[in-house]
Amino acid sequence: MTHARFQDQVAVVTGAAQGIGRRVAERLLDEGAAVAAVDRSELVHELRAQPGAAGRVFTLTADLEKFGDCNGVMAETLARFGRIDVLINNVGGTIWAKPFEHYAEEEIEAEVRRSLFPTLWCCRAALPAMVEQGKGAIVNVSSIATRSVNRVPYGAAKGGVNALTACLAFETAQRGVRVNATAPGGTEAPPRRIPRNAAPQSDQEQVWYQQIVDQTVASSLMKRYGSIDEQVGAILFLASDEAGYITGVTLPVGGGDLG
Repeated sequence: MTHARFQDQVAVVTGAAQGIGRRVAERLLDEGAAVAAVDRSELVHELRAQPGAAGRVFTLTADLEKFGDCNGVMAETLARFGRIDVLINNVGGTIWAKPFEHYAEEEIEAEVRRSLFPTLWCCRAALPAMVEQGKGAIVNVSSIATRSVNRVPYGAAKGGVNALTACLAFETAQRGVRVNATAPGGTEAPPRRIPRNAAPQSDQEQVWYQQIVDQTVASSLMKRYGSIDEQVGAILFLASDEAGYITGVTLPVGGGDLG
């Protein structure tokens, strides 16, 4: 459904090259927004071909694990569109799936850098503009994996996203900025065109990953994975003025799994 909820607004969407992030960007365009779509992959530039994208889509490649790149993205968006009304922080995702004792030190650090720091840095980079204009909505994409198996570092990072969401909402609520999060459960999506981990899974790693799938389905009251559009609908609701009296909330979108 298209409601034009974001008519004449400017939205920044991170992790917009594929999956949930790409669909968020497409739906924002459908609902009237101008969109700055950001990813480390060149695939993000495909969004320029979306119907009606001319003049309303600005695509950028950046490494959002670095604060300087996040600052640069927000500065370029402001230079192009003059304001930032909505920020969707979608970068993140499990790189490895295995029991915690099998993670190496550098793998733990990589998981936290991937799934916490882009959200932390982008919130910090976008916030001054939102506070100055007296209005803004931030939606952080977390995960129900804060209670899960075989991905402790990722779960810890997403737990940090939940805490960031609540704390920042406390600081900004009276200055016109709302901060919320969704916590997606298992989500059916096309195969990733650029995998998070390029190394092929060993037989043992495939077993560990299947344990995640089994636990995710078992924890869902609906006993299924969700669709990308079911995830995007919740994100866009929290970003829209329809959620104008909601802040500081992490909304589980996991078929009844509260994470």
